[in-house]
Amino acid sequence: MNNAMKLCVSLDLPTAKENLELVQAIKDYDVWLKVGFRSYIRDGKKFLEDIKAINPNFKIFLDLKLYDIPNTMADAAEEIAKFGIVDMFNVHASAGVKAMSTVMNRIKDIPNKPLVLAVTALTSFDNDSFKAIYNEDISSKATQFAKDTHNSGIDGVVCSAFESLDIKNNTSDEFITLCPGIRPFGEDAGDQQRVADIPFAKENKVDFIVVGRPIYKASNPSEVVEKILSNI
Repeated sequence: MNNAMKLCVSLDLPTAKENLELVQAIKDYDVWLKVGFRSYIRDGKKFLEDIKAINPNFKIFLDLKLYDIPNTMADAAEEIAKFGIVDMFNVHASAGVKAMSTVMNRIKDIPNKPLVLAVTALTSFDNDSFKAIYNEDISSKATQFAKDTHNSGIDGVVCSAFESLDIKNNTSDEFITLCPGIRPFGEDAGDQQRVADIPFAKENKVDFIVVGRPIYKASNPSEVVEKILSNI
């Protein structure tokens, strides 16, 4: 993806009502909306439909990070793709090449199939906690996961901005990198370990920046969205 970096806004508020109020407040902007575990488990498919009802041009990223045996992942991916209202979803790269290939094979003929990304290393990991599980440094393992993902026919990865450029160099410039943990103007990192600002994300060829708290905790979220968009 060589076009401009895109903003993905996290809908992580405690209730559907609050999330939809945020969506309403930013309905005139060209952004993606990320729906994660909490929102989806609580509010289900209807919540996705409610988003599209506010503005059908909103793009939805369903962030459920599928991780299971290959056939079960493919079953779930097929159901998501058949919704017809999800524009992107993700799986875990550590599920392996067979699982990722099975997912892509299953959905390949579904009309308007969503983009699929694979999670490399969660941005809540620092290097020590990552190494304790995967026995390797984040930098090398994230790139290996990205190569596996690319070879599986998946569209891109979820990674931190710190790995984005190396991943592109080891796969392709067209291979999507979506980066959570973005604090656009240097805000507090919260529970994220590997955070970056907009200029750093740009330098590292990030395709999607995911921003949550700096937007939804602001007194005027639409103002923050506008400021981010003018900077990307």
